[in-house]
Amino acid sequence: MAQIPSRRRAIKNMMMGSVAIGALSSFDQPEEKAKTSTALKGNINHAVCRWCYSSIPMEDFCKSAKEIGIKGIDLVGPADWPMLQKYGLHSSMCNGAEINLVDGFNDKQFHEKLVRNYTEMIPLVAKAGYTNLICFSGNKRGKDDETGLSNCVEGLKKILPLAEKHKVVLVMELLNSKVDHKDYQCDRTAWGVELCKRIGSPNFKLLYDIYHMQIDEGDVIRTIKANHQYIAHYHTGGVPGRNEIDTTQELYYPAIMDAILKTGFSGFVAQEFIPSWPDKISALKKGVEICDV
Repeated sequence: MAQIPSRRRAIKNMMMGSVAIGALSSFDQPEEKAKTSTALKGNINHAVCRWCYSSIPMEDFCKSAKEIGIKGIDLVGPADWPMLQKYGLHSSMCNGAEINLVDGFNDKQFHEKLVRNYTEMIPLVAKAGYTNLICFSGNKRGKDDETGLSNCVEGLKKILPLAEKHKVVLVMELLNSKVDHKDYQCDRTAWGVELCKRIGSPNFKLLYDIYHMQIDEGDVIRTIKANHQYIAHYHTGGVPGRNEIDTTQELYYPAIMDAILKTGFSGFVAQEFIPSWPDKISALKKGVEICDV
């Protein structure tokens, strides 16, 4: 898809520098009406992925996020943390240690660089008062599931003691390999959960991307209920197309958010859809309202 390389570029550029509504008719309102201020319920810790709004200057984006009631911004590195702090926003999913989305812990040739990167980044995350630091399995490149798991365990265990010491959680994102990230290894919840079990540390968990997992496996609510103890973070996105999460797509987010809430989850849910509305902030606000159960 044309949008996905834009995420790769945005993450690369930012690596170190950078509720349910009462009636269905109100679930999918026109853009103009979405600007109306609505007090959030406070049950969900709302966040948003920076890369989806990279055309908006960082300070303007922080101001708008704060006005909406968003508490955190995902996928920003140390250089942007002071701006988040200025507006009382949390770096809800830190990045900057990963190489990219395809060269990850499942391949031993990248371990040395990854271990060095994460060893440098983990103390910075902790010093800034943050918790979550993203990581990726990488692409298979011919490796079977067992080899990928073994390699990830070997690489991640080299940095887990440091993460545990600093109370930082390494969070591996689940991405679909059917449409957007061909050959990505951590493309099923069962594979990610098995990795969590083998590592056996509360400082390694999963980022359950609802958009990606709907594409590759579906059965979203039951999967979340069965595996919530291994999930540290959630991302949203409309299916198909990765645009607004309203009734233009196949997932009903109020029910999904309600299921997440009932698991006792107290982390962040970050909007990661690509706005198609001309007013991107209005689209973001509507997404937050839809998820505010």
